[in-house]
Amino acid sequence: MTAPLQIELEQRETLLDSFLKVDRLSLRHSLLAGGWSETLSRELLLRPRAVGVLLFDPVLDQVVLVRQIRIGMIDEGQDSWLIELVAGMVEDGEQPIDVAARESLEEANAQPQGLVQISEYYNSPGISNERITLFCGRVDASQAGGVFGLDDEHEDIEVLAFDREEAFAFVASGKINNAMTIIALQWLQLNRQELLAQWA
Repeated sequence: MTAPLQIELEQRETLLDSFLKVDRLSLRHSLLAGGWSETLSRELLLRPRAVGVLLFDPVLDQVVLVRQIRIGMIDEGQDSWLIELVAGMVEDGEQPIDVAARESLEEANAQPQGLVQISEYYNSPGISNERITLFCGRVDASQAGGVFGLDDEHEDIEVLAFDREEAFAFVASGKINNAMTIIALQWLQLNRQELLAQWA
C-alpha cells in the first residue's frame, strides 16, 4: 500500500448555510503515480453526526421500524414514504448512545434496553462528511404502533412492527431501500445469536 495522499486546500467558501450547509472547496491532491493534480472545485455537504437505531424484540422476534416521508425520493418514481430505522442528529454535548435513546422515545415511543453499537460509517464521503453510528436496542414490540414525532420538527412518523424474517425479505425485495436500515438488518442476520447471548 502506498503512502497516504496529501491534499492542499487552496480556497474554501460557504455557498449555503440553511437547513443544509454547503461549502465550495478548491483543492489539489497528490497523485498515485506521483506529482499533483490540477486544481479541483468540489462542493461539500456539511452534516452533523447522525444515529440510527434498530429496535428488536427477541421474544416476539420482531423489529420495530418507522415510516416517514423523504424528500429525496420525490423524483425517483417510487414511494416517498420510506421504511427506516429510528434516527436523528447528534446535538452539541450529546453522545451517540444518548441520541439513540432520545430518538427512540421521540419517534417510536420506545425506551430501548441493552443498546449495542452495530457500526459507524460515512454515508456518502464523495460529497459529504456525514458520519452515522448504528445501534440495536431491545424493546417490547407488542407495544409498538401509532404516530409520533416532534411537531416543531414537522415530523409525522408511523411506527410499525414486522416479523424479523419479513423485514429481511423487505431488504431482498427492495421494499426497504435505504442504506442505514439495510446495514442494520443485515447485521442482525449475521449477529442475532451473539446478540441474544449478550442480552440473556
